[in-house]
Amino acid sequence: MKNHYLDSGIDRMIEIEGKEYFYFSGTSYLGIAQDPDFLDILADNLFLYGANHGQSRVNNIRLSIFDEFEESFAMEAGAGAAAVLSSGYLAGIAAWKSASKDADDIWIAPDAHSAVVPDDYFHSNQLNFTQWKNHCLEQSEALSSRRILIIGNAVDPFACEIHNYDWVKELAKKHEVSLLIDDSHAFGTFGNSIYGTYEQLRNPAINLLVSGSLGKGLGMPAGIILGSESQIDKIKATPLFGGASPGSPAHLKTFLDMDYLYMEKKKWLSDACGIFAQETAKISQIHGSKHFPAFLYKDESWAKEFEKAGIITSSFPYPTAESPSVNRIVISAFHELGDLMYLNEIIHDLAR
Repeated sequence: MKNHYLDSGIDRMIEIEGKEYFYFSGTSYLGIAQDPDFLDILADNLFLYGANHGQSRVNNIRLSIFDEFEESFAMEAGAGAAAVLSSGYLAGIAAWKSASKDADDIWIAPDAHSAVVPDDYFHSNQLNFTQWKNHCLEQSEALSSRRILIIGNAVDPFACEIHNYDWVKELAKKHEVSLLIDDSHAFGTFGNSIYGTYEQLRNPAINLLVSGSLGKGLGMPAGIILGSESQIDKIKATPLFGGASPGSPAHLKTFLDMDYLYMEKKKWLSDACGIFAQETAKISQIHGSKHFPAFLYKDESWAKEFEKAGIITSSFPYPTAESPSVNRIVISAFHELGDLMYLNEIIHDLAR
């Protein structure tokens, strides 16, 4: 599928060479960045805080919104504290630098995002997640007690698979275990809240850190780290945190102002995913879960057929330009019921 370049932002409909298409791709899972009510409040907050705030968080003149946002987000997520940075990638780097300092062994899931993978470490491309999990359990039994850091994603957004880390509790019976999870694709999509997986992963026997981008489901140009108060204090004392510009204060204030809208979007996204999963349950070419808004389709020729029908899906080689194309349908809260029904009609025609 060829690349297309747009001259305006992406919404549920996009225009390419004069033709309109339904957009079933991207990572704007809640569609919040396209919502007019959100944008109205954001515009007010941009006038309040300006278009950018480049000062260090350790400057003697500080904006209170950063502390307010961190306290609120940490409380809702079930964490002791939070640290906001300018991006999810930077948050991931700060998190692994903190978590890896005292580890004797670092075990990295096969789909772990590069943001949370320490320098000079690599994940295995030979194992899938289940095989890797079993390998970790086997290694745990064979090794003497030590400090182990487990690194992975909450979800594999390309395989459209949600990962379960309950098995890490078994490792903690013998070893001192730390768990670093990238929640970039979990914020706004999992469970009944929009705050990711920290609360469900939290365990007194495990040293837990969760990091991720707030720029996908939550629509904010920022990243965050969630952890215990002592962990976050250590991260905030590092040159990486002190020397980096923070995220956009206008966006953080808008998040706090519009939390009710986020929850409305989350409810519709959950309903939309359930509808799509139910309608395509008997289509063998579709793979995914009603609990995550991205679905694989196996037949690469469908990408062009979708485009002919006025639908753009996610279809590009990954992780390199030489890799096979990963073909996905991404549901967003900006989609309407009629959009889903039209997509479903096209899928059933293609699956015949």
